[in-house]
Amino acid sequence: MNKVVITGSNGLLGQSLLKLLLQDKENYKVFGFSRGENRSGREDFTYVSIDITKEENLKNSIKEIKPDFIINTAAMTQVDACENDKEACDLLNITVVKWLAEVSSEINTHIIHLSTDFIFDGKKGYYKETDAPNPLSYYGLSKLKSEEILLDSNINYAILRTILVYGKVFDMSRSNIVLWVISMLEQGKEITIVNDQYRMPTFVDDLAMACKISMDKKAKGIYHISSNKLLSVFEITQQVAEVFNLDKSLIKPISSSTLNQIAKRPAKTGFDLTKTNKELEFYPNSFEEDLRRFKEKLM
Repeated sequence: MNKVVITGSNGLLGQSLLKLLLQDKENYKVFGFSRGENRSGREDFTYVSIDITKEENLKNSIKEIKPDFIINTAAMTQVDACENDKEACDLLNITVVKWLAEVSSEINTHIIHLSTDFIFDGKKGYYKETDAPNPLSYYGLSKLKSEEILLDSNINYAILRTILVYGKVFDMSRSNIVLWVISMLEQGKEITIVNDQYRMPTFVDDLAMACKISMDKKAKGIYHISSNKLLSVFEITQQVAEVFNLDKSLIKPISSSTLNQIAKRPAKTGFDLTKTNKELEFYPNSFEEDLRRFKEKLM
């Protein structure tokens, strides 16, 4: 029986992981760490209401449980907010990871840590795990520093980098690109979308499965998790309209330069999934196939 702590268990990935792991209660005893009330709509796991940015609370709670695995999904991911509040970004994205690494070293816990395509500068696309990082934003830099903490530690870890995660769970505190596009188009509202940034969006069910596989295989090192084809953000939104039978003429292309965003975004990310296919034996689909799966789930 593996004891698993999920930090950020109220989030999109956190709730998706709960759902997946709790299907197999014989093999997983699950503890969810999040702030405030349990928002997952489930009672069949141990929920710990905790502010993980308080070192003593975090370390003591983990030592008490002695988990075999920690899946760290908690992060400050709003790119412009990280640029504006570097202190809060550092605390959640870097310092908390340092504390998790320290306590894991004491009690021999394996960490599965989530990272991002934003550690790259976006000059080439289809990045391999071994490509040199060069973040353009403070968010990207904070996630790169969190990776370096694990790389320099003596613990077992897997870092899963991912891109534009979407999906739907019981109680959402934030939307995501797919839900936002559906909502706007259903209301007949025109939306402007950049046509010069390229991504490979990730269905949250796949990301949760990749976390589980990484645990089950006790995977070590860095892995890239996303859908398997690079698309412009404009194309991504057009595919959403097509799959959900919405009016794609409401989607208007614009260039990034017109947005005046606080933080710089990489132009072209996307992942080479060769290592993920080979070592995790995990073979992601195209965004369109995943969207169809997502649509069935919503029905």
